[in-house]
Amino acid sequence: MKVKFIFYRLLQFILSKVQPIIPWRMPELISKEGSIYILPKYLKMEGFKKVLIITTEGFIKRGTLNGLFEKIHNAKIEYVIFNDVKPDPTIECIEEAVKVYRREDCEGIIAIGGGSVMDAAKIVGARIVKPRQSVKEMTGLFKIRKKLPPLYLVPTTAGTGSEVTVAAVITDSSNHYKYPISDTCLLPKFAVLDPILTLGLPKNLTASTGMDALTHAVEAYINKFASKQSKKYAKDAIKIIFDNLIKAYNNGEDIEAREQMLLASYYAGAAFTKAYVGYVHAIAHGIGGLYGVPHGRANAIILPVVLKAYGKAIFKELAELADLVAITGKSDEEKANKFIDAIVTMNIKMDIPNKLGVIREKDIPEIIKRALKEANPAYPVPVIWDYNKLEAVLEKL
Repeated sequence: MKVKFIFYRLLQFILSKVQPIIPWRMPELISKEGSIYILPKYLKMEGFKKVLIITTEGFIKRGTLNGLFEKIHNAKIEYVIFNDVKPDPTIECIEEAVKVYRREDCEGIIAIGGGSVMDAAKIVGARIVKPRQSVKEMTGLFKIRKKLPPLYLVPTTAGTGSEVTVAAVITDSSNHYKYPISDTCLLPKFAVLDPILTLGLPKNLTASTGMDALTHAVEAYINKFASKQSKKYAKDAIKIIFDNLIKAYNNGEDIEAREQMLLASYYAGAAFTKAYVGYVHAIAHGIGGLYGVPHGRANAIILPVVLKAYGKAIFKELAELADLVAITGKSDEEKANKFIDAIVTMNIKMDIPNKLGVIREKDIPEIIKRALKEANPAYPVPVIWDYNKLEAVLEKL
């Protein structure tokens, strides 16, 4: 086992050295109140004749996007709507959207929604340019390697950061397995952050998506080989979340808090797209696939348990984060534990429980198997865990 762990670390180290020469790019950012209505101008400049808009049925029913549709029409651009995206989108959903894109001869994709919608749009784009490659064959790292149709991602929740990441997650409904897909070509052309679209977001979604962003930032910060740039993005996100998440939760119409949370989600996404996530996400994906627990909620519950389990390996990093958010203590250990306690307190204030309450004893081996397969060797976690360590963590959840 020790030899295997050394091999994992070697691979992670090599990847960290290769990353600076990989052609990463950041999407062009359009960020201000009402920025969604500027989008048709960009579509016109790009010369689009028809685009596919991927969103949810709820957005269409509420009429939230009618103003955008009118402006796209006035710009003399045709659009087709695919609104059959559900939480944790399936491979079947992707294939249906691909059929619409091809049938209607679309030239680009606009995704308006949460992480599920944006992830679906990315994979639809991948299937468009790789028609002979199945979604399952795209899972893992750098399996696509081809320029996608232009992607315009518009988040309506502040959590996943999908609008700035190289990652997407898709669910196989046949076995309830969540497949992570990562490739630099999944980065969108534009990211549109408009806080108007997040006003009035239900409290439970504000809480779970906000804690999802916090988990991205914290896991990126504590991971081995994280670059200075990734750590900077992570710290920016964490500071904003500590300052604004409870405000947004308590007052869904607080436009400033909503705008700040969108930025935090964006920064957290920028942090983990290079520094990766860790066992919190690896466990959450397995649990989400098996039981349908919302991803952000699972992360919120799992995060403090995993951080505690890492122990002294992350005292220094968590102490630095404690300093960032004005948590004091006499030692790194004390500050680290107070930082974890602060996360628990945030959960309590937002009615997030400290236990998942869904894990069946008979499923634990499968959850561990999925977590180990996802995390090792890809994630440069602070401490590499084996089956027994993950089993001990799951028992606390």
